[in-house]
Amino acid sequence: MNIQIFGRAKCFDTKKAERYFKERRIKYQLIDLPRIGMSRRELESVRAAVGLDELIDPKAPDYDLIRYLPSDAERLERLFEYPDNIRTPVVRNGRQATVGYKPDVWKSWE
Repeated sequence: MNIQIFGRAKCFDTKKAERYFKERRIKYQLIDLPRIGMSRRELESVRAAVGLDELIDPKAPDYDLIRYLPSDAERLERLFEYPDNIRTPVVRNGRQATVGYKPDVWKSWE
């Protein structure tokens, strides 16, 4: 398994996701989403796995703006430019991905 966790340092669910993989001794890579962000390919891969609506954080500062953009391409571009609007944690395992704390799905990856 090649686990990547995209999250925020102060996000409770990100810390829970880290603890989940740590307790099971599964190696993972933690990426600080606000500081580093995601590449376009990573963002596209996650969108393909979970859908665009799942990626948008309803608590994000630009939620209303993003929600009413006319096209998915514009929404995706806004998320790429401003990763603070992405719901965390985003956990990737190859082409599989989850958004939020989803231990039931992660268990099936083991």
